This record gives sequence, C-alpha cells and structure tokens, in this order.
Amino acid sequence: MGDKLTDMELVKRVQQGEKAAFDLLVLKYQHRIVKLVSRYVREPTDALDITQETFLKAYRALGNFRGDSAFYTWIYRIAINTAKNYLVSLSRRPPEVDLDARDGDSIDLEGLQRSLDTPERLLLTEEIRETILDAINKLPDDLREAITLREVDGMSYDEIATVMDCPIGTVRSRIFRARDAIDQRINPLMEN
Repeated sequence: MGDKLTDMELVKRVQQGEKAAFDLLVLKYQHRIVKLVSRYVREPTDALDITQETFLKAYRALGNFRGDSAFYTWIYRIAINTAKNYLVSLSRRPPEVDLDARDGDSIDLEGLQRSLDTPERLLLTEEIRETILDAINKLPDDLREAITLREVDGMSYDEIATVMDCPIGTVRSRIFRARDAIDQRINPLMEN
C-alpha cells in the first residue's frame, strides 16, 4: 500500500477486512484530529484519549461509510461529536474557541503589523487581536463553529455544510453573521 492510495481506496480495503489500511488513515489524519479536539479539550492527555476514541468509533462505523462525503469530513464530524460528548459527560459546556498567536495567521493582521512601529500602535494591535478573539469566543456555538471551520481550518462552504449538517445557505448566513459581529467589535478600534 503506497502513499498514492486515496482515502476511498483505503476505506474499501478496510471494509473488505484489510485492517492495515486503516492504520494508513490513522497516520494520515491523527495530527489534524488531535489539533481539532484540542480546541474543545484543553488537557493534552484528554485530547489524545478523545482522538483515540474518535478513530475507534470511525473504525467500528466504517462499514456504513458510503463515501457521500470525504473521509476527513466524516471523521471530523465524529471527532467534534466525541469531544462534545466528553464535555457533556463532565457537565461542562464546550469551551470557547481558544485561538492563540499561532492561529492569528488566518486573521490577516500582518500588513497592519508591519507598519506598527510605535508603542501606541503595538498596543492597539494587541487590543485588536484580543478583541477579535473575544468576539469569536462570545459568538453562539453555531456561528463560532462555522467561522472557525472557514477561517482557521480553511474548509470550503460545501465541506462546512457537510460537517455542520446544514444547507450551504445556512453556512453562508452563519459566516456572514459571525464576520459582522466581529466587525462590529473591532470597528470602534479602527476608527481611533
């Protein structure tokens, strides 16, 4: 089995009883799933446990996978549901998306930051970053998930619709409303 096998070819092999083909899917996606789960669960060991549980659930359900969506989209949904179920079992609400400086790459402030050479401008930049993150954290779950899938994960509207199990028009609306809410929070800072 080479690197050139597609996910669907690997899925078919697993469905035919070739367990080693699933190992290739795990190797291909484990780091992305850990990163995804870490947005919901702060403890690294818990994130690893949930990731393992995600792959176990996927393996058990792989016989029912028809290929209507990409394998990653399918396992992504399993991972999110597993993480949320874990948090519910702890009687906690899913934490707000905790973006940090590494995630700031998807929020294009680089052009602005290049021109910031005074302490006042550096302070303003930090205030804008914190305001954006706070605005994202205060969004309702559906809006926060949609904007995160689009801006952080770089998913297409079609992929987001599949992951969120809603029509593409709903995805567009959620992303628009999320961006609008963020804009409303940062516009007063930009006017200064």
